[in-house]
Amino acid sequence: MTDRKPPGVSFETWVDRQIREAAERGEFDDLPGAGQPLKGLDKPYDEMWWVRDKMERESLSCLPPTLTLRKEAEDALAAARGARSEREVRRIVADINDKIREALKNPPPGPPLGLSPFDAEKVVGNWRADLRERVRKRNAS
Repeated sequence: MTDRKPPGVSFETWVDRQIREAAERGEFDDLPGAGQPLKGLDKPYDEMWWVRDKMERESLSCLPPTLTLRKEAEDALAAARGARSEREVRRIVADINDKIREALKNPPPGPPLGLSPFDAEKVVGNWRADLRERVRKRNAS
């Protein structure tokens, strides 16, 4: 534990000495990211950087639940387009449809959801068409 600041010593000098002595004892040697550049130094200053960083690390959202579900549905469709198999496409659509149906039965607070469950056959059809196009392009090159 650190000592109390002695009277007559400026606070800055006392803090600097505490830091220097701790560094000399090697107390900072095993910190994560030691020797690495600080993240975001090349970006403009943002007063809320620590809040945004915490929210990103903790996967938190400040959006109302309905908007979060809309974003999740959008991400699910993108994931379905990039899926490796039809089974995976159907699983992704089924998972997001379950969440949409639950939100329609028990509307969460916030703006209206504005979504209905996706037509799995239509999503699979789009996935097949995208797959055919990728194969055609690969064979053409």
